[in-house]
Amino acid sequence: MSSQKMAAFPWSAGRLLLLASLLPAAVTAQATATATTNLSAVSLFPLEQNVETVNLFPMAPCGSFKLEEATIDQMQAAMKAGTLTSVQLVQCYMQRNYQTDEYINSLLQMNPDALAIAAAMDAERKAGKVRGPLHGIPFTVKDNIASKDNLETTAGSWALIGSIVPRDAFVVSKLRAAGAVLFGKATLSEWADMRSNNYSEGYSGRGGQCRSAYNFTVNPGGSSSGSAVAVSANAIAFALGTETDGSVINPAERNSIVGFKPTVGLTSRAGVVPESEHQDTVGTFGRTVRDAVYALDAIYGVDSRDSYTLAQKGKTPVGGYSQFLTNRTALKGAVFGLPWNSFWVYADPEQLRQLKQLLRLITDAGATIINGTEITDYQTIVAPWWNWDYGTSRGFANESEYTVVKVDFYNNIKSYLSELQNTKMRSLEDLVQFNYDNDGSEGGNPWPLGNPAFYSGQDGFLASLETKGIKDQTYYQALNFTQSKTRNGINDALTYKGKKLSGLLVPPDVGQSYQIAAQAGYPVITLPAGVHSATSMPFGLAIMQTAFAEAELVKWGSAIEDLQLKSNTPFKRSLPKWGNYLSRNIPLLNIYEGSD
Repeated sequence: MSSQKMAAFPWSAGRLLLLASLLPAAVTAQATATATTNLSAVSLFPLEQNVETVNLFPMAPCGSFKLEEATIDQMQAAMKAGTLTSVQLVQCYMQRNYQTDEYINSLLQMNPDALAIAAAMDAERKAGKVRGPLHGIPFTVKDNIASKDNLETTAGSWALIGSIVPRDAFVVSKLRAAGAVLFGKATLSEWADMRSNNYSEGYSGRGGQCRSAYNFTVNPGGSSSGSAVAVSANAIAFALGTETDGSVINPAERNSIVGFKPTVGLTSRAGVVPESEHQDTVGTFGRTVRDAVYALDAIYGVDSRDSYTLAQKGKTPVGGYSQFLTNRTALKGAVFGLPWNSFWVYADPEQLRQLKQLLRLITDAGATIINGTEITDYQTIVAPWWNWDYGTSRGFANESEYTVVKVDFYNNIKSYLSELQNTKMRSLEDLVQFNYDNDGSEGGNPWPLGNPAFYSGQDGFLASLETKGIKDQTYYQALNFTQSKTRNGINDALTYKGKKLSGLLVPPDVGQSYQIAAQAGYPVITLPAGVHSATSMPFGLAIMQTAFAEAELVKWGSAIEDLQLKSNTPFKRSLPKWGNYLSRNIPLLNIYEGSD
């Protein structure tokens, strides 16, 4: 294939023919020879008789392999046995995206090189080389994570269309080295939610509206919406997202999958469209803890282009994190904290009823849960609802997370744009003007002048622009306050009678929980835990830990997951029922989801 950058195209029906014309002859021949056995002849249309059931979009087998809900280990076992190839996996995920993407819109752009990469991984396997557990496994990345190939990197904005990145993001280069196959770019909330403060989650001007397969009318979670939705809908094996404040944990828990948000500095942000250097981190999505951890193992590490990664030296395990995966027997003797007044009091009654039953299951397995292990000064630092400008709301801008993020974004985005080629966008000022000039598509002005998905226009950009990136006394006070208060608060809550707890169990549907961890830069893992009856939207149970304690999260997350899967509890991952699948409302609804 020519190394010249091709014109970008979004994913839509008919693109497979274009892909076939671009592939080397050998790969095209291989794909043609196996297509009839790989892809099902079953109709891809959703049938009315299956409405509101998990069978509305039935997933065809991949040849003889049952791909729906398949784990990475199962894919590897089939490839080792010779009953599945990486090319087949890519083809079958193509078919799944043809089937579902006009509905959920999780894939923004298909990688035209995906089949060629898969064929190369198959050739390596045939020659006796297997790079690791991700060899030949397709994945997607959020469209704010750069790839130096024929894919765009735009953060969902038309402002960056055609821009050329200088190199792969560090995390993408690590996944390529691990043998994984970059399938494409996932949709997202434009600019990872930085541009607007009142907006339709999962919407971007370039990508359109991503929708959860559980309910098409409500917030799918974000800003890594497409990454989470695709994994949940079995449209990809695993995915990467980014988080500044909730953008991995929130879409994961709202789509009944595992989300792993690492400590800031464990995964490099080099090549990622930034928000805040103090809170940005790259995280992973999987249908199981093991799958999410395989991805984490592949992407973490020290990167010379991100000085924050130097902090992990001496704090990461030799051999990676998958060695800490365990089962339900590990729960015997575990001691967890429950910060009830800090977070749990904000959960709706239906959610509490289900989560309490899951907590009971954990204690029945031999764990101890201590109630009242509160975040120090939670009365001051935990907002009544998610609010990243809570300090200012209380009259103290020098105690606000948003004070820091606004300044960081102004400076960080200028540095990122400076390395791009083939674009006139060089500063936040340029992006703001582009949105005004393209008001109908990019919503520079508040609705009704702009775009209803960007109801408040670009007020987030304008707030950052107003700072001019100046790090004044208020900025440094806010940085010190938010970091020190949340870090001390979590660390204190993790200590009970002089002993360290196994982790803090929190309800991630309560956004204040991951918000406090985000300000601290601390890691969180969320597990599927239940479903709201009124909306059919899932929610999770999360574990919070201190800096670089990912091994603890792997251990306890996998133990709880094993307990869920090997018991009769309904409080675990469930398949979507594609609620309101013909609805196309914009903006999406942010509503109370409890049944009482």
